[in-house]
Amino acid sequence: MSLTLPRRRDRSRPSLSPSGDRFVYVLALPVVLVLLLFVTVPMLHTAVSSAGGDGLAANYRGFLSGTSGTALLLSVGISLGSVLTCGVIGTLLAVLLNRFDFPGRRVLEVLALVPMALPPLIGSVSFVLLYSETGIVPRVLHSAFGADPATFSVGGVTGVLLVHTFTMYPYFYLSVSAGLAGLDSSLESAAANLGASRARIWRTVVLPMLTPALVSGALLTFMISMASFTAPQLYNVQTLTMQIVSSRTSGNQELAAAQATALSVVSVLFLVAMRWYQSRRVHRSLSKGVQRERTHARGPARYAALAGSALISLVLLAPVLVLALLSFSVDGSWTTQILPGDYSTDNYRTIFTDPASLLPISVSVQMSLLATLAAVVIGAAASWVLARWRRAGRTVLDIMVMLPWALPGTVIGVNLVTAFAEPQASNLGLTLVGTLWILPVAYFVRYVPLVFRSTNAALDQIDPSLEEAAGNLGASPLRVLRTVTMPLVMRGVLAGALLAFVDGVGEYVASVVIYPAGFTPMSVEIYNRIYSSEFGSAAAYGTLQVVLILAVLALSNRIQSGRRGLEAAPSN
Repeated sequence: MSLTLPRRRDRSRPSLSPSGDRFVYVLALPVVLVLLLFVTVPMLHTAVSSAGGDGLAANYRGFLSGTSGTALLLSVGISLGSVLTCGVIGTLLAVLLNRFDFPGRRVLEVLALVPMALPPLIGSVSFVLLYSETGIVPRVLHSAFGADPATFSVGGVTGVLLVHTFTMYPYFYLSVSAGLAGLDSSLESAAANLGASRARIWRTVVLPMLTPALVSGALLTFMISMASFTAPQLYNVQTLTMQIVSSRTSGNQELAAAQATALSVVSVLFLVAMRWYQSRRVHRSLSKGVQRERTHARGPARYAALAGSALISLVLLAPVLVLALLSFSVDGSWTTQILPGDYSTDNYRTIFTDPASLLPISVSVQMSLLATLAAVVIGAAASWVLARWRRAGRTVLDIMVMLPWALPGTVIGVNLVTAFAEPQASNLGLTLVGTLWILPVAYFVRYVPLVFRSTNAALDQIDPSLEEAAGNLGASPLRVLRTVTMPLVMRGVLAGALLAFVDGVGEYVASVVIYPAGFTPMSVEIYNRIYSSEFGSAAAYGTLQVVLILAVLALSNRIQSGRRGLEAAPSN
């Protein structure tokens, strides 16, 4: 005998009224148009431009046979190496802090996230000042032990990998920490009871369950490493991002387009490959147990852990401390000394009193703020539309919003320059190149996925029946969205907006390709000061960036904590 059960309603897609159903698609129209104009069309323009000049075949044949092909292989190699080193360090640090209790653990948990507060340019500069041949660490070793500074310095590909490792490992650390926190300890206990060794338990139980976390960390690390421009620029490593900027500045637009298209294809292919690998198996526990308690360090291990914690803390804090110290140095006073000899507050005084010095901060903050406002409107609207979309096409919209996250900043810059260089039908007659508006557009394209995903996470916590109830009481779809949905997801929207804002303030990779003359963003100004050997002024700008980012991240964390507290509060 068979029993037919009623079909379970999909709570993520509520049964809207006809008017509410129409409202979803009405709201989707402007969202899709904006994404087409600023994301899809510029990508197509770049792809078409890569076929100009001598033709598609000749351009890509020259790309593969010339230095660009070597640069692409070098970029892929550095990115894969970054995934490996970040995976090892991030995973080991996550295991150490989540499975063991020792003196200094709580301090390390805070300091482990310090690299995330360093903008890409400032992070790279800090490591150059610390570990290059003329950096502080080789000079200290030379002064103390007479060692040749070149022996202990890092540069070239090794320097790029060092910067990537110590600035990108938090992507693995955060994802693996979350995976370990949700791992049921009874699985390990069951394996141990069946006679499995500790190594076999990790190989056959723990690591397979951490596959989604490891894939997530690998995706973020690989794509951000492929997009890296500052570390290769400072260490003079000719990756493909360097080649794109070089081709662009030399006027070879067709080659720059071909390089940008190739870099986009590699990034997207890696994204697809990782998604495929993750979907091969379902790594999910059907049991509900408790997280394993931390192992307490005792005896000699306790003192070794304390010493190790102090050393790791010093290494993690060193870039920020050096940056803050140099921000008070007098420009030109640091030559052959271990540390600058003269200090002053003039760098900060000049920034806040000289209009020309204050302009880069004003440009970055205002352009990032405009981009964030646009990202809030489009990202939140796209998130709600996607959550309530009941027909085919949801996946296409999702890809359109998230695609910029898989594209390097140099590619986004080239796309916009190619698409908006002159008025034409495909760009609705807009000319952005040479105007200040191209900066907020680029920042919007790059960081709208942050608002989109953060709003998605908030929408997942809302029962769609709340919207249905308001609609049944006579509220229009727009009023339901304004009075019911938005207040409930506002914390998620704000969290994504704050992250988009701080990333926009520190953005350098796309800015260096597109910024108009006379309106230099703060990150580009930092590089210009370093190029002019004005290390004190550059460090002052960098310190202000770090302070701003730390303040916004603290505010974002407070908002997220408030949301978790609200969700955990009992309802009447």
